[in-house]
Amino acid sequence: MEQRDSEAAATVGPPTLGVGMVGYAFMGAAHSQGWRTAGRVFDLPLRPVLAAIGGRDAAAVRAAAYRHGWAAAETDWRDLVTRDDVQLVDICTPGDSHMEIAVAALEAGKHVLCEKPLANSVAEAEAMVAAAEAARERGQLAMVGFNYRRVPAIAYARRLIADGRLGTLRHVRFTYLQDWLVDPDFPLTWRLRREQAGSGALGDLGAHIVDLAQYLTGEPLVGVSALAETFVRERPLLAGASAGLSASGGPSASGAAERGPVTVDDAAVFTGRLASGALASFEATRMASGRKNALRLEINGELGSLAFDLERLNELFFHDHTEPAASSGFKRILVTEPEHPYLAAWWPPGHVLGYEHTFAHQARDLVEAIAAGTDPSPSFADGLQVQRVLAAVEESAEKNAVYTPVATSVQTQA
Repeated sequence: MEQRDSEAAATVGPPTLGVGMVGYAFMGAAHSQGWRTAGRVFDLPLRPVLAAIGGRDAAAVRAAAYRHGWAAAETDWRDLVTRDDVQLVDICTPGDSHMEIAVAALEAGKHVLCEKPLANSVAEAEAMVAAAEAARERGQLAMVGFNYRRVPAIAYARRLIADGRLGTLRHVRFTYLQDWLVDPDFPLTWRLRREQAGSGALGDLGAHIVDLAQYLTGEPLVGVSALAETFVRERPLLAGASAGLSASGGPSASGAAERGPVTVDDAAVFTGRLASGALASFEATRMASGRKNALRLEINGELGSLAFDLERLNELFFHDHTEPAASSGFKRILVTEPEHPYLAAWWPPGHVLGYEHTFAHQARDLVEAIAAGTDPSPSFADGLQVQRVLAAVEESAEKNAVYTPVATSVQTQA
């Protein structure tokens, strides 16, 4: 009887969407959590199925498949993207492989989700956008994974701004501060090598806050003035694999740790101008001792202001400047009501969510777009816009903060 009930349950419900994921480390674990959870919380038009996970280390990828609930493991991403049971490819690898995998997956007729930043260069991102546009004509969709858009408080902030509650925007300021590179003996992981990561704190953290600035305001950045610095220029070579933001260095034959060059930035600070003329400031660093994952923002407009801190991600602070001065000020909004974005499917008000929930929301949004045949957001074109801002930041920093326009096309980039 139990077996018949189980078989009957397997045939009930929406059609399936087979997901194949390339990469199994920090982001692979986070995305796995999102895919496992989305269909259990939201009433989705397609049911995500964890069909296969890919990685080069056979033992490690099999262990990841078992741990995270994937049905199969592949050691060559090319085999994964051509599997018949995979309709969507989720790319969670370092940036140097994003373009090759994404283009191959789209050409194989798969939908694609690609982690941020979209690529390691503007040229690579442009090629990915071209592939996504061609695939769109065949019915395949592509999205870039800026998961912080899916924090309910941030999505609600976007709603307030779009509704005009802040009026004309004047200033925006964004910081993303971490401290995992403060120790000069932290080893030389892939995130510290330009050929794999593209850039350092700028691409890793700065990409998030650039995307959020443009998403929340609804405006592109049109120019920047930047400084960047690498404070620790050599680090111990990596011993074994890194895990998340932790790793260990290996000793040489002499017993001392061999060191190699750091080829990316440790920190970047820059100012910018939005299309409307509003001013923006940004700070991205992995050298802020005591700050673990401090993404903070404040947006000031003629009618009010908003403030948010990722380390208190269920809270949004809102100031209504139209209220009498004697009683006005920032008020704390606990973003846990069913009327807030994403939250009708979760817990009663006051029962807070966490970082991992953003990946379930990301999966939900992409699945719904695929089922409806509508363009998902953020698109590869959005990812390209972020890449162009990052390129302008690097160019400005190389010229000691010379104001640098953000390219708007292949021609202006050249």
